[in-house]
Amino acid sequence: MIKILDAGPLTTIQDTGRVGQLCYAIPPSGPVDRRAFVIANRLVGNADGAAGLECTLMGPRFEAQAACAIAVTGAAMPVTVNGAEAPSWATIPLAAGDVVKLGAAKAGVRSYVAFSGGIDVPLVLGSRATYVRGRLGGLEGRALKRDDTVRLLPATPPVAPRRARDVPDFAGEPELRIVFGLQAERFTKDGLAALVGHPYEMLPQSDRMGARLRGERIGHVRGHDIISDGIPLGGIQVPGDGQPIVLLVDRQSTGGYTKVATVCSFDIARLGQVKPGQRVMFRAIEVAEAHRLAKEDAASLARAVKGDNEA
Repeated sequence: MIKILDAGPLTTIQDTGRVGQLCYAIPPSGPVDRRAFVIANRLVGNADGAAGLECTLMGPRFEAQAACAIAVTGAAMPVTVNGAEAPSWATIPLAAGDVVKLGAAKAGVRSYVAFSGGIDVPLVLGSRATYVRGRLGGLEGRALKRDDTVRLLPATPPVAPRRARDVPDFAGEPELRIVFGLQAERFTKDGLAALVGHPYEMLPQSDRMGARLRGERIGHVRGHDIISDGIPLGGIQVPGDGQPIVLLVDRQSTGGYTKVATVCSFDIARLGQVKPGQRVMFRAIEVAEAHRLAKEDAASLARAVKGDNEA
């Protein structure tokens, strides 16, 4: 069992998401930074989809009530065990009674805590992921709060020490690759040029549903409304004010605003680590290049974790 002593502003239980339900208006949920989440699970010997915690801006403080191993990845939140500094992006063994604390993020937005064995909460529509708006999954469909207790599934002992090969730097302003879509023709040439030629600032209203951005206006040729159609992960909607919204893991299933482009899947994780007030740039690429980069990203993830005896 894990006992939550302080929950942080938004700490939820997530796995890799709820597949096959978007057609019923139920989003996949899961981690915004899927790469960091998967690496955390691999660091404690779990399957990629084992349930863990997503922590926003500041992490929780919790007590391990039995021996286990954890790993903390994602945003640069300082980690302590019983008040002593502990490493991120590496396996951390815990004894019964150890208290772990994640501090405020120095860079990035979301951190992830994986536990050996994974968190044991009921499957809802095939997933343990929390969808807070729908009060679905996780622990009673909500964010964690003080005095919650969370059960862990049995782990396969022992958990060998591991660490990540490369730790990302979330302090800078990233360039995100996009592919223009069929509705790009609904935008002016100046509007399309604005999207890829100017930075856009992340707004505080952003959340797991969508990243709201502010920058140069993206003009429409003939209005911003369309007959509602499906929204992919990373779809960039542009309502009448000309300001882009990138739809994320808790997105709605359909929408009636024009979509100018889609952020490539391999850049969603980085977008999810951009703090309010930071800026991003967009760069348009062709579908063939996006496929090539997606394969490179998958190969990189396969090499992301190493044991202590590996170079």
